[in-house]
Amino acid sequence: MAEHASSFKPSLSLVDATMVVAGSMIGSGIFIVTSDITRNVGSAGWIVAVWLITGFMTITAAVSYGELSGMYPKAGGQYVYLKEAFNPLTGFLYGWSFFAVIQTATIAAVAVAFSRYTAYLIPWFSEKHILWGIEKGLNAKGVMEYAFKISWAQVLAIALILFLTYTNTRGIKGGKIIQTTFTTAKLLSLFGLIILGFFLVKQSFWAENWETGWSSMQWQKNAQDVWEPSSSIGGSLLIGAIAAAMVGSIFSSDSWNNVTFIAGEIKNPKRNIGLSLFLGTLIVTIIYVTANLMYLNVMPLTAIANPADDRLAVEAAHAIFSTEGAKVIAVMIMISTFGCNNGLILAGARVYYTMAKDGLFFKRTGTLNKNAVPEFALWIQSVMAIILCLSGSYGDLLDMISFVAVLFYAITIIGIFILRKKRPDAERPYKAFGYPVLPIIYIILALTFSIFLIKMKPQYAGIGLGIVLAGVPLYYLAVRTKKNT
Repeated sequence: MAEHASSFKPSLSLVDATMVVAGSMIGSGIFIVTSDITRNVGSAGWIVAVWLITGFMTITAAVSYGELSGMYPKAGGQYVYLKEAFNPLTGFLYGWSFFAVIQTATIAAVAVAFSRYTAYLIPWFSEKHILWGIEKGLNAKGVMEYAFKISWAQVLAIALILFLTYTNTRGIKGGKIIQTTFTTAKLLSLFGLIILGFFLVKQSFWAENWETGWSSMQWQKNAQDVWEPSSSIGGSLLIGAIAAAMVGSIFSSDSWNNVTFIAGEIKNPKRNIGLSLFLGTLIVTIIYVTANLMYLNVMPLTAIANPADDRLAVEAAHAIFSTEGAKVIAVMIMISTFGCNNGLILAGARVYYTMAKDGLFFKRTGTLNKNAVPEFALWIQSVMAIILCLSGSYGDLLDMISFVAVLFYAITIIGIFILRKKRPDAERPYKAFGYPVLPIIYIILALTFSIFLIKMKPQYAGIGLGIVLAGVPLYYLAVRTKKNT
């Protein structure tokens, strides 16, 4: 057997590609982030509105990407689109940001969420159990604070990343089996939870929650450390609150573009990538909106805003089934995050591979192993994800990911307009649905979200922007190195 394969093997069907889209999107967010959304906008109407706006943006972006994927059915996806529409620097800035924040921080955040739900069944893996740390001292509540710490939750998250990375170095078929199996399991479990939440719950809070209607409220913690409504908001404050709330829903709906990165391994990519993008995002949007309607049926808003460790779905399952039922749901959420991270790890390495082929990443990253997968790219991705696992909390990672990812989505969709003028005669098996109106609406919404997010949460959104800009000198360094070799 040859030591290295010369090219990717097209072995993924339309169903497989759709499972990559849906499986990469559904990780941990839908089970957690509605609590934070509630604390930002504070009413049933605005909770649902946040998810509907996010769903509209996601589907619009996905069907717009269908045009680009048909034009450039190559491994690397969004990196290739930006390079072709703008220039190599723009493509590199995305690829660099993808490696430094977008993909690796998403892998880290989903792995941390896997640990969080494992801790529900095995408390030893709680973030409160510290393996090692640099102590700062006791706070006002008598709890030890740390300048830096490593918890058993982080250890488990790192172990998950390493295991899935190793599995994916063994070839695309193993990754495909894991993806299809775990995505099917998570879809069935979510549908089951939603349906049973309307038919089996002992006490419905539907009417009570909808009394809040569209009266947006921001919430604050009281003296008992419980979130409660504090003041009504409107105007620019409401727009800012929606932007802050959408950090979670955007994160939960992100990674749908992962299927474009593995174009070289999909059968009939000109047809199947665009179709899988539409089918996958539509399925997930329907699930997310109905899941939030279920939450509003089984729990009062105060409970939605205050679940233990933000494990909202477990609290909802407890309201529907009992304690044992909640444990079953916790297992299903572990399955969901496990499958999600498999899709993220599988797809992400293909971007670095394509960059290396252009001479803009480590040369070794542009090689395939004997199983026709970019093994070195997989391992350096895992190293970066592990560093991010150790560096920040779940919420901090969400702020960095959401800002940078949405910003690049908007820039990529602007690229559709540029390519229509630059390459009017190029083959386009798909054309962006609703062009130019829907893509323009998406761009406006995405840029509004980005501007308000950096205003509302400047620390980590600002770090994300700084990481993007740090790619400029790195690009010129890579170009110089390429010329000298």
